[in-house]
Amino acid sequence: MLKKENRLTKKKDFERVYQKGRGLKADSLFLKILENDKNFVRIGIVVSKKVSKKAVQRNKIKRRIREIVRKIDFKPGFDIILVAYPNIKDKKFDQIEEEVNYLFKKTKCLNS
Repeated sequence: MLKKENRLTKKKDFERVYQKGRGLKADSLFLKILENDKNFVRIGIVVSKKVSKKAVQRNKIKRRIREIVRKIDFKPGFDIILVAYPNIKDKKFDQIEEEVNYLFKKTKCLNS
């Protein structure tokens, strides 16, 4: 579970990242990132009903992404949104982890 301060929850924050942030796409994930003026990273995860009509599957995907993101060491000062595409439900945990790591390396928001 992400700490409360590390969650992107408000609609206006999501809209700001969508409008002003830069985007990057992998096979089954889309990442939007925007710098913020805070000393920590906030992350939002979006898994729509287009991915699966079943809430159980959508929540499983969110839990997997959350666990992957929890282990990553970020530079402070970013708002990040991860959007899942429908083909993510066919992927294994390792494949999702590779995609997430690829996206974060491309954005250069990681420490070291």
